[in-house]
Amino acid sequence: MLNFKVIAIVSLLGLTACAPRTLPQQAGPDGQALPVAYQIDARESQQIPTRVLGQVNTLRGNVGAPQLMLNPQLSAAALAHSRDMSAQNRAWHWGSDGSSPLDRARRQGYSGGIVGENISETYENDVQTLSAWMATRDTRDIIMDSTATNLGFGWYQEPSGKIWWTLLTGN
Repeated sequence: MLNFKVIAIVSLLGLTACAPRTLPQQAGPDGQALPVAYQIDARESQQIPTRVLGQVNTLRGNVGAPQLMLNPQLSAAALAHSRDMSAQNRAWHWGSDGSSPLDRARRQGYSGGIVGENISETYENDVQTLSAWMATRDTRDIIMDSTATNLGFGWYQEPSGKIWWTLLTGN
């Protein structure tokens, strides 16, 4: 168990080294750091799915879990849910139409099962979001579940810079 914790901490440190560059934070009038919104441009948009897949597979490889494959149907379901959460202005696992993660995956043509779904409402980038999920047992368990074989990853960024992230694992 201690080895798993050491591997997880080393992996998280490695993930932060891969993080995209962000501008240094500036202090507001109260002396507190102003939030810096991470902006996803066209180049980043192309890199995020494979970067997240690589990071997830590295983490899973550290504990002997099989690698995941990026699945376009799960990614489409994740994108749809990220947009829907933004429209609802709340991060939760149910769609505005009452749909579950499995319902949304089926709509996109995914025929497998859903292992789990992680969601986030943040101004942080993909690496920081993945690190936050890995720091919490419930969301880490979804990423590390050895029965998962597929990964879907999507996001929606509002004009304000807020990003709605969705990660789906399936089998």
